[in-house]
Amino acid sequence: MRSFTFLFFFSTIVALALASTSYDNVQAISQVVEIHRLRPHTGVAGHPVPQLDCLSWRLAVETNNLQNWKLVPKQCENYVGHYMLGKQYRYDCEFVAETAIEYAKGLKLSGDGKDVWVFDIDETTLSNIPYYARSDVAFGAIPYNNTKFHAWVAEGKAPAIPSILGVYKTVLSLGIKPVFITGTRENFKNVRIANLKKVGYSNWAKLVLKGENYSGSAVEFKSSKRSELVKAGYRIVGNIGDQWTDLIGENVGARTFKVPDPMYYVG
Repeated sequence: MRSFTFLFFFSTIVALALASTSYDNVQAISQVVEIHRLRPHTGVAGHPVPQLDCLSWRLAVETNNLQNWKLVPKQCENYVGHYMLGKQYRYDCEFVAETAIEYAKGLKLSGDGKDVWVFDIDETTLSNIPYYARSDVAFGAIPYNNTKFHAWVAEGKAPAIPSILGVYKTVLSLGIKPVFITGTRENFKNVRIANLKKVGYSNWAKLVLKGENYSGSAVEFKSSKRSELVKAGYRIVGNIGDQWTDLIGENVGARTFKVPDPMYYVG
């Protein structure tokens, strides 16, 4: 009780001193009083890494301030692994989903069947974490291997991201038609359809995959496919994806939502 009284008294004195002190003297007082920093100790944000702040690196990735990066920095492999397998990634996805659902429920829909919501697949509706958690992938800290990743996709075992499945079910219940636009190649169409249906994505207006000979950028591909929807009379009321290439370009939709993904960058 005595220590609490002292702490309260000390805090009050500091507050009064700051309130009555000129701006120029605030820094002098702050040198005496240490403001304790909020810092998670394990799992969620990992530990500090010499010469590299992995939390700041991830923020730069998610805000698209850091572009065209090729690999997760080796120093951040453990951090990204903890993030993707821990609670914070799930919480972040859930927050995005809750925001998207709130937005969808507030829409004034036409009722003519032309309102659509565009979904990406990899790391948006389906998760490749079982693949990226492998030691030969290391959450994106090891260079991408096209053959290995395609072998994983061919297994058709990618789980759903539960919160985004919730967005899908909500828009479907509201009368908004889901449209999947993915960079997955056409030869994986059947396995992708089976995988989507197995984990709960049972109905959609269109499933658009990339042609085998397509050589343009991801932005050009997704822009062109969204533009085709608009030209066909559809209204894109929502658009959700894990890469900025899903959410920029032409006809991105009335509202976009970014799902976190610090494991790779699609340019």
